[in-house]
Amino acid sequence: MSDDVIWHCIRHNHCSFMAKITTGIFCRNPYNVTGICNRSSCPLANSRYATIRDHDGIFYLYMKTAERAHLPNKLWERVKLPRNYEKAMEIINKHLEFWPKLLVHKIKQRLTKMTQYRIRMRKLQLKVREKVMTMPRKETQRHIRRMDKAEKAAQLEKNIESELKERLKKGVYGDIYNYPFKEFDTILEMEKDDVAPPEEEEDEVEYVEGDDIELMDDMDDMEDFEGLPDGHDGDTDEDDLSDEPVAKKPKGSGSDSRSNVGRKSKKIIEVERDETNIRQRT
Repeated sequence: MSDDVIWHCIRHNHCSFMAKITTGIFCRNPYNVTGICNRSSCPLANSRYATIRDHDGIFYLYMKTAERAHLPNKLWERVKLPRNYEKAMEIINKHLEFWPKLLVHKIKQRLTKMTQYRIRMRKLQLKVREKVMTMPRKETQRHIRRMDKAEKAAQLEKNIESELKERLKKGVYGDIYNYPFKEFDTILEMEKDDVAPPEEEEDEVEYVEGDDIELMDDMDDMEDFEGLPDGHDGDTDEDDLSDEPVAKKPKGSGSDSRSNVGRKSKKIIEVERDETNIRQRT
């Protein structure tokens, strides 16, 4: 089919790649060199056509001829272009030596633009940028409502717990409680921390000086004063008792005295000691 007939059908009837906007008419076909919908740039209405495409950062030169129009799977010839801009230009000049000059100029302009945006892409990848994340509005509102409900439920549980503790301290429920063991143990531990148990009072033990020992010592001292005369007054001072001599018995009558002491009745001596005086009673 003639190229003019194809262009007439595309331009005046319908084309799926055509995009009409206020600024002009554009073409969405990936093989279009300029992206504008016109007779010289349309890849469908030109049997001899060439363009440049990008595949994962690698540029390829695509060429179409009328001799391969009957082979759709082999319609486009692809040539890989090097990353060096000058070498890529040399390859384009080599393969498009006898092509229309206007088409070759458009291909070189496309190569220049694609090289520039590839450099900018590399710079942006090396530069640290903030990533903008979209948040769905419905999920955000749902999450906020759930958070509000959880806060209200937690506050309600705390109020109930505090009210039950106050009633427990006041003894509203009596002596029988159906508490879970875990909560019951926690309450007991809290009460133990708040109120320490009173310490048991131990029996106080006091050690006092005994009077019996002093009484025995006084009785031994009084036995030494048995030989004193009867007319001696019982109330004497400690100094007088220490100064007065004690009557000594003869040696011969020692045995008689011992025997007599055994026969005599026992004398009970009561001694009352004050701070200053000593009283003797027989």
